Amino acid sequence: MSVHIGRRIDDVLEELSSAKDTTILAGGTDLLVEINFGRIRPAHIVAIDRVDELKDFSRNGHVRMGALVTYTRMVEDESGSVALQEAARPIGSPQIRNVATIGGNLGTCSPAGDSLPVLAALEATVVLRSKKGERRVPFAQFMTGPKKSVRRPDELIVAAEWDEAGPAQTFMKVGTRNAMVIAVAGLALVVDRARRRVGVGLGSCGPTIIRATEAERFAAGLLEEAGWDRPGRPSDAAAKEFGRLAAGAAKPIDDVRGTAAYRRHVLAVMGARAIARVAVIS
Repeated sequence: MSVHIGRRIDDVLEELSSAKDTTILAGGTDLLVEINFGRIRPAHIVAIDRVDELKDFSRNGHVRMGALVTYTRMVEDESGSVALQEAARPIGSPQIRNVATIGGNLGTCSPAGDSLPVLAALEATVVLRSKKGERRVPFAQFMTGPKKSVRRPDELIVAAEWDEAGPAQTFMKVGTRNAMVIAVAGLALVVDRARRRVGVGLGSCGPTIIRATEAERFAAGLLEEAGWDRPGRPSDAAAKEFGRLAAGAAKPIDDVRGTAAYRRHVLAVMGARAIARVAVIS
């Protein structure tokens, strides 16, 4: 195994374009697990944790989060998304949050990645760069399957971007404990009152992150009826129906963490709680 330590984006892109079978190492929280269990044996690694350009974060109505922004920074600093902060807080231990990154979650592209339902609900864009140039991929088109994406071998994830959506948003997940656990199911809800848009992202309940479009339309109808600028708690029946529609979008399977039926049940419960929580936030 050979290791190249990148210090600039151009340096990393040169390695990706010239060396075959190159594995990118950022925080290593996913990669080292795969290596330790013998699932992969990288021939060539490019370490990018010293590329300061990838640590930039800016927000001015529009958020640009560099690929190396860690979950600790998301929790302790403004992350540009309330739901993203909520998703970051229970990820791993403090030691893991200190090195795990948004770009790593995107690169691993697991349906159980906690930040990914939030990016789906925010309608984020993934920024990819290679020596051929830069391209911007809507998150909805980025994931193609479990741990698969449209990123080419010569491309580097450099950032995620989205429009600020205001404070009416949340993230919930169910697992065997509160933190340091892979989600049985996760749900992100974003109500962008200024743009009159609702986003619902579901995690760990299908081969990719799923948008619950019927639930989104139902919630938008409730908000339109009540007034987008007038926060108010929905009825118990309306909240329950929103949860039912959210759960109906899932494509779960039975596995060691939970059954498909259980996943649908908890998504329905989380959905009802999420809309009741978010609808009262102005």
